[in-house]
Amino acid sequence: MTRQPDTGLGRALGLYLHWPYCARICPYCDFNVYRPKGDDDALLDAILMDMADWRVRTGDRQLASLHLGGGTPSLMTPAAVARVLEAADRLWGFAPDIEIGLEANPNDQARFAGLAEAGIKRLSLGVQSFDDAVLRKLGRDHDGPEARLAIDTALAAFDRVSVDMIYAWAGQDLAAWSVDLGEALATGAGHVSAYQLTIEAGTAFGKRSERGETLAVDGDSAADLYEATQSQCEAAGFAAYEISNHARTPQDRSTHNRVYWEGGDWIGVGPGAHGRLGQSVNGGRHATTACRRPVDYIRAIQETGSGIARDGMERLTPQDDLVERAFLGLRIIDGLDLAHLSASTGCELDAHGIAQMIDTGMLEQDGSRLRLSASGRLLADRVTREILP
Repeated sequence: MTRQPDTGLGRALGLYLHWPYCARICPYCDFNVYRPKGDDDALLDAILMDMADWRVRTGDRQLASLHLGGGTPSLMTPAAVARVLEAADRLWGFAPDIEIGLEANPNDQARFAGLAEAGIKRLSLGVQSFDDAVLRKLGRDHDGPEARLAIDTALAAFDRVSVDMIYAWAGQDLAAWSVDLGEALATGAGHVSAYQLTIEAGTAFGKRSERGETLAVDGDSAADLYEATQSQCEAAGFAAYEISNHARTPQDRSTHNRVYWEGGDWIGVGPGAHGRLGQSVNGGRHATTACRRPVDYIRAIQETGSGIARDGMERLTPQDDLVERAFLGLRIIDGLDLAHLSASTGCELDAHGIAQMIDTGMLEQDGSRLRLSASGRLLADRVTREILP
């Protein structure tokens, strides 16, 4: 049977694979991550079985993106990655312009050539900083020279490369951040993700913060750093197509993330992975969560054929669907397509709230497109709450 490609990422299907293992767990990370447990083969077999179960749930749809995240999927062997890609192509088929991406640490660069040969096209590299003192502060296990070499190695191996950076840590000033960001922009990579450090409960940084230690800058300093980031990226030719993401060309934008932001469907496999399935209000939209612990995930698939947790399948109400789409969709520079939002959820945003936010200069509207203004992006979540019904 010939598969018909989906058109538009708001109607696309992505596959996200969560590889939960990290050689070192970063003190700011609140993702579902673990030290390696030596069960790589069993986990990979379980993931492949889970994918087959998901193929039954999704039906005959092509994949617009396939992304391996974590955790540290660059710890996977190229042979294991190749098995995932082969299974995904067999089960769903790839759209002609599919993005196949993987998140990597600089100290895994010896695997880059093999990962490219396995079929990875886009590498997202967790550099975070080129300053050795900052890297130690952030708990990273690479240094600046290793990060620079990893970027060069990645550029030689992959079609597209993204560099991830972290800023707004306590003590950082504009001059130091400008140097760090400037080096990332000058590497030759086509995409830079610049994320503000956030202190999450339950992380090592979160526990230190509870004891009174200041680890991130205050709100005013964070705003200054954010505005400086936008200006420097734009001056270097990197357009901000999302609040924290900057691309040299439209082709450098992340398809994987855009599926999320634009309200597409995605499959989540691997321990703790989240998914969304179901486009229209008539058919409903479901949020899924896989079993969090690798041992539980493997056991669930062996016993039931599915990695979804016992309470991990939730049918979203139209209102919940609207809220999620609004928070994600307003992050991107193109904003929300209000007509698509209404057709997908059967609900409307608050017209009075929209008018107020437009009057205050926080929002802009062009036909059915609603987007944050430059000043609105500084207060994205607050502005979004003002327009919810």
